[in-house]
Amino acid sequence: MVFLHDVRGEDKMCCGHNYDKQLIQLQPTSMSSIYPLASLAQIESTPSKQDGVPEDLEEQLRAYGCKLIHEAGILLKQKQVAVAAAQILFQRFWFVSSMKHFGIGDTGMGALYLASKLEECPIRMRDLINVYDVLLQRARHSGPGPFKYAPMSYFGSTFYELKDALVVAEMQILKRLGFNVHVVLPYGTLINYLRVLGLADDGETCSKAWGYLNDALQTPVYALYPVPTITSAAVLLATRDLSRALPDDWWVLFDAPEEDLWAVAGTIMRLYRLGDGRASAGIEKRLLGKKDVRHWLEEHGLGDVTSR
Repeated sequence: MVFLHDVRGEDKMCCGHNYDKQLIQLQPTSMSSIYPLASLAQIESTPSKQDGVPEDLEEQLRAYGCKLIHEAGILLKQKQVAVAAAQILFQRFWFVSSMKHFGIGDTGMGALYLASKLEECPIRMRDLINVYDVLLQRARHSGPGPFKYAPMSYFGSTFYELKDALVVAEMQILKRLGFNVHVVLPYGTLINYLRVLGLADDGETCSKAWGYLNDALQTPVYALYPVPTITSAAVLLATRDLSRALPDDWWVLFDAPEEDLWAVAGTIMRLYRLGDGRASAGIEKRLLGKKDVRHWLEEHGLGDVTSR
């Protein structure tokens, strides 16, 4: 199995590691940030794709899983840094694991639990399980009437199944990422860039760019590009929306390659273009667990659906 490799600065060489033989080792670096990014092989052929999951379906499930993490964070009144870190870990996970073997609901729950500890704002396991139970019930609700939550019993099987799923998901994220769970968030970088560009006092531009960074969490870009490139793309989109003038080739100042800059911007905009289609189809709400995905693959004659 291939794992995430370390990209320092402009180093984009791909390298694979077999987890059964060695863990990822981070080497000392003079730079303040290390960005664990996916290799070219991982990008071209994700484990889910190898198992027959269509690329567009994987994209939808990734985005919906991040949306559930975001909604859970709001209900738990969790800090944004933990919610953002959880979404980044969630996106990284799918470059080393298949949706045929791990559900987006369980994995999202595990990612938020782990990220909350990493960002030193831990949450109670019971609270997280309760919130995800609400979100998962609501997602699966398909009746004609309004959704009505049916609380679970703390002594029933549902609670213990979710608890076991949470513990296993957290363990699998750590294991499959080689315990490389370092996350660099873009918010401080954005503030610095806006100051350099003379836009720090432009509240509208700041808010717009901040929103693009948050929306980008629903895409894989944080596992594909370093933070300076993603932040520059958010500034680019915000200033274009608001017709703010900037110097020519300003992104060079931030070591953001122009080609990558536009690739990130295009990925973010694609999220908006596909939004209406996702809302109308709603297929991601029916594929929250690994068994749901396996059943869908079997129905459509895709991949080897033999269970582990």
